[in-house]
Amino acid sequence: MTAAVQLGFVTGTLLSAWLTIADWFSPVRVFVVSAAIAAALNLLLLTASSLSGLITIRFGVGFFLAGVYPVGMKICSDWYEKGLGKALGYLVGALVLGTAFPHLLNALPVHTDGRWVIVATSGLALSGALFMFLLVRDGPYRRPTGGFNPRALRLVFRQPLYRTFAFGYFGHAWELYTFWAFVPVLIGLYNHATGNTLNVSVWSFGIIAAGAIGCAWGGKWSQRWGSARLAFWALVISTACCLFSPAIYWLSPPFFLLFMLVWGMMVVADSPQFSALISQNALPEYRATAITVVNSIGFFITGTYCKGAGLTKNGRKVKLPAKTGDRVRFAAQRNHPPHDPLPHPPHPQSLLDCFRRCHELFLALAAAAVPRQALV
Repeated sequence: MTAAVQLGFVTGTLLSAWLTIADWFSPVRVFVVSAAIAAALNLLLLTASSLSGLITIRFGVGFFLAGVYPVGMKICSDWYEKGLGKALGYLVGALVLGTAFPHLLNALPVHTDGRWVIVATSGLALSGALFMFLLVRDGPYRRPTGGFNPRALRLVFRQPLYRTFAFGYFGHAWELYTFWAFVPVLIGLYNHATGNTLNVSVWSFGIIAAGAIGCAWGGKWSQRWGSARLAFWALVISTACCLFSPAIYWLSPPFFLLFMLVWGMMVVADSPQFSALISQNALPEYRATAITVVNSIGFFITGTYCKGAGLTKNGRKVKLPAKTGDRVRFAAQRNHPPHDPLPHPPHPQSLLDCFRRCHELFLALAAAAVPRQALV
C-alpha cells in the first residue's frame, strides 16, 4: 500500500513538473483541488473490496498529493523573498506533524479498527483544503509562465547551484524516509531485545513529531548561519546518529528515547533548508516545476517494498520494510530474557548491513557538499 502511494506521488510530480502546472495555473487553486480530491479518494478506501481496488485508490491518493506538498512550498516561496528558510521551516514542520499524526490516532483507545484513522485523516485533509481556499492567496512574488513549455525541465537543471542543492536533497530524502519507515520497527525491536514495553505508536508519533521542532529551530537559526551551513551540519549530526544506531540496544529506555528524539529532530532539520536553497536558485518563472521535480526524484529513490529481514521470533519470520537498493537489519537476539541487564548484540550480518547503510549515508552527505562560498 505504501509503495502504491509513493508510485502515485512520483507519477503525479513528474507529470506536474513536465506540464509546469503550478507555474502555469494558480498554485493555491492547484493545492485546494488536489487536497480535496486526495481526501475524497482516501475515504473510498472504506468501500474497496479487492486488493486491486485498494492499490488503485492508494495510487490515486499519492498522485493528487503531488499537488499538495511541493505546491505548498511554491506558495510559501511566492510570499517570502527573504527569510524563506525560516518560513519553510514552519511549513515543513507542519508537514512532519501531519506525517506523525496517524501514529497518534492509532494509539488512541477510541477506535476499534483502521477505519477511524482513514476518516480522521481524510477530514483533516479536507479541512486543510477549505482553509487554503478561504484564507490564502497567491503571493506577490509569483511569476506566472506564459503556458506549457516542454523544455522547462531542461532549463531548470541548467542552473549549477540548483543542481548542487538538488543532489544534496536526494541524499537527504533517502535518509529521511528510511528513518521514518523504520521508527516503529526500531522501537519494536528494542522492546523485543530488552523486554521493555514502550508504546510503539505513541513513541513513533513523538519521535517523528520531534522533527517539527528541528524544522522550526533550523528555520530560525538559518537566518544567522545560512541555509547551506545549517543543512550541512544537520546531515553531519544525523549521520553520526546512524553510525551509533547499532548500539541502541545497550541503552536504558530513557537514553534510548532521548537518542531517538534527537535523531528525529536532526534527520529532517535540513529538509526546509534544502527546499529554500532549491527555490532560491531555480529560475523564478519555473520555481514550482523546479521544486516538484526534485520531490519526484527524491521520492522515487526512496521507493518502499518489503524484503525479508533477519528478525525471527519463536521460529516465525517477521517481514520488515526496506528501501530500494538497501536492506537494513537491526536484529535482536531471539528469546532474550527480559531480566538480563543488557541485551545480546545484534546478529553480525545485521551489523554489516547497518554499517553498509551508514556508508551510503556518508555518500549522501558528500552529495550535499556545496560550493565553499555558499557556506560562508
